[in-house]
Amino acid sequence: MRVLHVCSELFPLLKTGGLADVTGALPPALAELGCDSRVLVPGFPAFMSGLVEKKLVAELGSKFGAADVRLYLAKTPDNLTTLYVIDAPDLFDRPGNPYADANNQAYADNYRRFALLGWEAATLAEGLDSTWKPEVVHGHDWHSGLAAAYIKAAEISSGHKLASTVLTVHNLAYQGLFPAHVFGELELPSYFFGMNGLEFFDQVSFLKSGLFFSDKLTTVSPSYADEIQDVEQGCGLSGLLGAKNQDLVGILNGVDPTVWNPEIDPILVSKFSVRSMTGKAKCKTALQEYTGLKVQNEFPLFTIVSRLTEQKGLHLVVDGALEIINRGGQIAILGSGEPEIESAFAALAAKYPESVAVQLGYDEDHAHRLVAGSDVIMVPSRFEPCGLTQLYGMIYGTLPLVHKVGGLADTVTDCSLENLADETATGFVFDNFNVQGFNSAARRAFALFARKTEWKKVQKFAMAQDLSWDAAAQKYFDLYKQIT
Repeated sequence: MRVLHVCSELFPLLKTGGLADVTGALPPALAELGCDSRVLVPGFPAFMSGLVEKKLVAELGSKFGAADVRLYLAKTPDNLTTLYVIDAPDLFDRPGNPYADANNQAYADNYRRFALLGWEAATLAEGLDSTWKPEVVHGHDWHSGLAAAYIKAAEISSGHKLASTVLTVHNLAYQGLFPAHVFGELELPSYFFGMNGLEFFDQVSFLKSGLFFSDKLTTVSPSYADEIQDVEQGCGLSGLLGAKNQDLVGILNGVDPTVWNPEIDPILVSKFSVRSMTGKAKCKTALQEYTGLKVQNEFPLFTIVSRLTEQKGLHLVVDGALEIINRGGQIAILGSGEPEIESAFAALAAKYPESVAVQLGYDEDHAHRLVAGSDVIMVPSRFEPCGLTQLYGMIYGTLPLVHKVGGLADTVTDCSLENLADETATGFVFDNFNVQGFNSAARRAFALFARKTEWKKVQKFAMAQDLSWDAAAQKYFDLYKQIT
């Protein structure tokens, strides 16, 4: 089966969040099932410079404001994934963040940039590459949302089916909204701008386009698939998602064991495994020395590896930090985001330098150090489609502290007395999204950490979970078979 994934990021070449981890790991996992997957990406500098064996597929001339558009076929450096990359320097050859300028303002022409991505997917479905034509076009998030619309328009024009379509929502809150007047530049039938199409409260919504026109919809956890059909988390799209609920399925993300694995992780000062945890203690000491924290193992070290935003629940950590510090715990943070949260964490680090360490920005190596060297990883999100950070934590024996929502609820089992007795506990889960709920979970972490034998049992059970992509890839493959 031939599947074309359409996305804007792919690890390890370009990553701003968990989307890249998914699109980097899913195609190779599908290949193990005999699925012939390729990935279509915009020609951002990281892709144009990082790919190998580039071969010209087609010269496409001027399109969506780009004077000279070419399509190349290439390989990732590890040779695991075949990509189509759209070379359109006028739209994609910009330094820094792929979506925004140096002031973090979204590029005004993002609608053109990602319209080209969707349009290119449709041309491949029509047979632009005479040697390979997809049977399924699988879009990821709003950036790919117009792919299904262009395919549907081409099918209406030609009178025959081109390819089946799937859209995966990695986060419904990001919708690709643009002023209504840009619709005229998208080269779609005029009647596509309406309730049954791209129109969303008198705006153009790329995400709604994908939701409406795709044959099947997936999101990245079963709980999130249910939650987004309710008004509270539906982001204005709950009605559409409810109407298509027979075509909506939640499939939990997996983790790439070649990237996140304490037995082989090259970043770690000492490797470790569920069979021998000695190396984890060495990683904790090394992390404390690296960040300037006091070297100690009497109390737990908590970590955050995240965008620093209110959606991630990090104001709860700001408000609850003294509860951790006063009990002897430590907090190590990596991330960037809302200035007030960044400033609040920086102030804590300045006041309590032996207890709080903050590194702003993103550093993949440091993320591995934090996950491996900490005792507890905090993901107290207001909502969370899936979350990968808590999965990384479990693999490294770093127990997650999470809000009971979305994929966090699906993947972490609380260390309640009955779960400890049943040996099913993997972390600390709180129900009420407030500082009291967060602090209660933190206190349970301290209590369990003080009982070393039970702590080690929970660590080992968490590390023994099957969090690979095998199960998820099989579910996607089964979904593709339903619609081809």
